[in-house]
Amino acid sequence: QVQLVESGGGMVQTGGSLRLSCVASGGTFSNYGMGWFRQAPGKEREFVASIRRLFGNTYAADSVEARFTISRDNAKNTVYLQMNSLKPEDTAVYYCAGGLRVSIGRQDNEYDYWGQGTQVTVSS
Repeated sequence: QVQLVESGGGMVQTGGSLRLSCVASGGTFSNYGMGWFRQAPGKEREFVASIRRLFGNTYAADSVEARFTISRDNAKNTVYLQMNSLKPEDTAVYYCAGGLRVSIGRQDNEYDYWGQGTQVTVSS
């Protein structure tokens, strides 16, 4: 059973930066496509960014593509989300997800495993 544990969330002012980390255990990390999703209060969970298991191709939502960067370190079983130029509308709980059959990774049903989430709050 794969376990995913996120960290790095917190409170930051508009324009600030945060780096989220997600450490995986219990599986062969390099076999998994990984993604980040977020859910704001009263809204549905939405795709943020993903990275494929082979070649590390990355994809991001239009709303964050110019500001957020997803990366992975297979030696550390970790996927990162570097978030720059944060805006109040980025406030949400951010979830890490992993799956063996992730394609582009924009749909949450592509993923088999989910972390517990980490809160990101951006104040204006």
